[in-house]
Amino acid sequence: MLRDVIEAKALKGHRLAVTFDDGVTGVIEVAMIVPFEGVFAPLRSESEFARVFVNRELGSVSWPCGADLDTQVLYARVRVDEAGTSAHRR
Repeated sequence: MLRDVIEAKALKGHRLAVTFDDGVTGVIEVAMIVPFEGVFAPLRSESEFARVFVNRELGSVSWPCGADLDTQVLYARVRVDEAGTSAHRR
């Protein structure tokens, strides 16, 4: 089942706190899944990274520079980490 991101907040160290529509929440280290090249190059700047927003149409996170992240990748990353302390259900 496809999940939508309903909330996203930029954290220091190029991390995102995300909440999905099924209540799963977690922190994702974006630098671990995306090289900051091409469309993602502007996100090297913490101030540009902090401009993250939820694209309601896509149900994922996006930035004004045109970069966005696949919801399935984010959800899988959070679910993998769920055994640890970075993800939980609200």
